[in-house]
Amino acid sequence: QVKLVESGGGLVQRGGSLRLSCAASGITLDYYSIAWFRQAPGKEREGVSCISVNYHSTYYAESVKGRFTISANNAENTVYLQMNNLKPDDTAVYYCNSYDYWGQGTQVTVSS
Repeated sequence: QVKLVESGGGLVQRGGSLRLSCAASGITLDYYSIAWFRQAPGKEREGVSCISVNYHSTYYAESVKGRFTISANNAENTVYLQMNNLKPDDTAVYYCNSYDYWGQGTQVTVSS
């Protein structure tokens, strides 16, 4: 059974930092890409970042380039999203995804 569990969300001031974690079970990062999506109130879900350990590649949405960093720890089967210089526009529920599998989401709120 595949399970993705996010953690690390919270309330932070503009310019602050948070690190989100996505702990995966039932899949291994060697063979499965992991992506982060986010959904703000009244908006569609959008892709934020993605990592493929097997292909040594990462992707970032333009809106987060230079501020967010995605990484993976194969030993822990966990993907991290380090978010720096956060802005109020980053406020959203952040979801971890791998193909058809989704986590429950973690709330990130950035105050101005």
